[in-house]
Amino acid sequence: MRLSQQDARRIAVQAQLLTADRPANLFEVLDRLTLLQLEPTKVVAPTHHLVLWSRLGRSYSRDELADALAAREVIEVQLHLRPAWFVALLRAEMAAWPGGGAGAGAGASSPPEWQIRIAEWLKTNDACRRDILHRLDAEGAQPAGALPDTCVVPWRSTGWTNDKNVQRMLDFMEQRGEIAVSHRAHGQRHWDLAERVYPDDPPVPAADARRQRDALRLHALGIARARATARQVEPDDIGEAGEPAVIEGVRGRWRVDAAYLDGLGDDTFRPRAALLSPLDRLVFDRKRMADLFDFDYKLEMYQPKATRRWGYWALPILVGDQLVGKVDATADREAGVLRVDAVHEDEPFDEPTAADVRGELTSLAGWLGLDLDERF
Repeated sequence: MRLSQQDARRIAVQAQLLTADRPANLFEVLDRLTLLQLEPTKVVAPTHHLVLWSRLGRSYSRDELADALAAREVIEVQLHLRPAWFVALLRAEMAAWPGGGAGAGAGASSPPEWQIRIAEWLKTNDACRRDILHRLDAEGAQPAGALPDTCVVPWRSTGWTNDKNVQRMLDFMEQRGEIAVSHRAHGQRHWDLAERVYPDDPPVPAADARRQRDALRLHALGIARARATARQVEPDDIGEAGEPAVIEGVRGRWRVDAAYLDGLGDDTFRPRAALLSPLDRLVFDRKRMADLFDFDYKLEMYQPKATRRWGYWALPILVGDQLVGKVDATADREAGVLRVDAVHEDEPFDEPTAADVRGELTSLAGWLGLDLDERF
């Protein structure tokens, strides 16, 4: 399949539910995207809420997501929100995690050093793991601070997790599928036995689950590379899912979901404008973003202020099938306004584009319960 760059962009935008044909509700978005990343930055709004607002518009209420979480229709897994049905596609790999390490059978290939380290640390501190399971079984959901640290060997790291024994143990136990996030209170995770949180669906065998996840990821992205740099939790590549494709003027092996090929070139694409979270899946894979959209962007929150070009939490601007700029905005809740510090236009906006962007900012301010800063 030979695609123009515009065809590829339109497939990507359509797959991410960012056309004028808005999805009907929260569950339609989650079933398509399969995940919402949790990130606590609230300069405008937490990223999982921004992603939903970008698709659903002002009709989206944050209470909808809270209700879905309380009903266990949406589950938190490794700092991502997933539709509950998706968990069955993770359980087989959870049960085998971290793999390799201590006790690997004869003839097994040498596992990575990180696997060996984690497996050995877990084995050494198995009494602590069992103490945590016993406490949760007896007392129900608990925050990390209420759980016992009976590790005999502390967790060592050059980063912030150094000596964070209980938190590391909880993270690893979650990845093993033994415990799960029951709920959050004031942003803090409360942990419980996974059997009390996850749906009672049988795990899908690992190989089948991997193929299904690849297909679902491709359906969410529309078009993606067969192989990409490894990434934790949710990869950027899609293996052998979909059909092989070539994008004119873009290097690499691509694969496309055939569901989006009907109607290409028939002017059926229905464009609209959207403001995106910096962690939105349309732009999350920065190499794919640059290849498809020729868009120069990076999240600058970790850079010194003096070196930032666009702002701490600049929102990419999508208009139709083009990423056209960035909005540096802050939700000033004390003043009751959405303050627009800058609109960075990659190319000067024409009047319709400027009007579309202002319309999205007005919508965002209204959804946040704020006034739009009149200086913009």
